[in-house]
Amino acid sequence: MLDIAANTAFFGEPVEAFLDDRRLFWDAFYRYYTDLESEHAWVACANEQVVGFLMGCLDTKQQRARLLREIWPQTIGNLFRGAYRLSTRTWRYILRVALAGLRGEYPKVDFDVYPAHLHLNLEAAWRGFGLGRRLLETYLDYLRRLGVPGVHLETTSLNQVACHLYQSVGFHLIEAKPTRLWAGLVPQPVENRCFGLKLG
Repeated sequence: MLDIAANTAFFGEPVEAFLDDRRLFWDAFYRYYTDLESEHAWVACANEQVVGFLMGCLDTKQQRARLLREIWPQTIGNLFRGAYRLSTRTWRYILRVALAGLRGEYPKVDFDVYPAHLHLNLEAAWRGFGLGRRLLETYLDYLRRLGVPGVHLETTSLNQVACHLYQSVGFHLIEAKPTRLWAGLVPQPVENRCFGLKLG
């Protein structure tokens, strides 16, 4: 699953476009889900292999607190201990992320209204077969059975196919913010987008 995430992290292309070491990407962005909330993950299989997955979180406030308290301190420690391959490409990305935050380029969401969130990834060769929709609908049904009031997700304006999928199952755009995070890496302007769905 983690290879699928890394292979599609740069608008459908491999993460190495902006990070030197995919282990850093896994640790910073996915280890919470695999280590602390793996019971909320589903996979799509074809030809007896995993070709996509959905990882979910039921309480984003709690997840943010555990990221700050547990996951990111370990990842930062690994970073400075030399556990990852690094070059100026990685340091530029880390600086870009920090500056985007300082400039307010990430959409805001009310976690009381939309407490759950998700990440959905599919190998490029298996898009268009309805697997993403099935993963998404399975997760939404699961959240409804648990009584979770709402769910959100973050993506970008370059992910038009995914944006259409989310809207087709009832998500609406909460907020969009222009970002300079990817300037120089992609030729067109990019928006960070947050979509939400009330489940009650």
